[in-house]
Amino acid sequence: MPTESKASKAKAKKTAPAKTTTKLKEAMNGKASPAKAAAGDKPVFDYIASLPQPQRGIAERIDALAAKTLPGLQRSVKWGMAYYGVDGGWCFASGAFVGHVKLMFIRGTDLKPEPPVTPVAMGKATRGVELAAVKDLDERQVAAWMKQAATMPFVSAAKRPRPASAGKK
Repeated sequence: MPTESKASKAKAKKTAPAKTTTKLKEAMNGKASPAKAAAGDKPVFDYIASLPQPQRGIAERIDALAAKTLPGLQRSVKWGMAYYGVDGGWCFASGAFVGHVKLMFIRGTDLKPEPPVTPVAMGKATRGVELAAVKDLDERQVAAWMKQAATMPFVSAAKRPRPASAGKK
């Protein structure tokens, strides 16, 4: 039985990370908009308006449902997608890709029932749905998920308030 040379083993180790990189690039390809990061309602409305149909119609319905469901809704464009949150934290994102819109809940594993789609490169707890047409949007279920997500918005460690005792010696 032939044995692998040290050179071929080293080459295999060097090429292994490329599989992960390729997988991530494939997952992120196909975005329907090159939107840049910007906070506020207007950048999200501009992002949605820039989308082709049927993604625009789906994104408009998601945005309208979020506005109707969540008092104090905050909007932002991050990583080429619309982000929605409350109380200074983020609850879910809506991103348009070729052929569908992904609606992803940042703490999706904590939602009941848990949304079915586990996205690539969006966090271990993120779950959501992929929508190819407006008719695929189950507004009752999505509104229920939005309400649940609003009870546990994600706030990055950098933005969390520090306890009064932090930093004191």
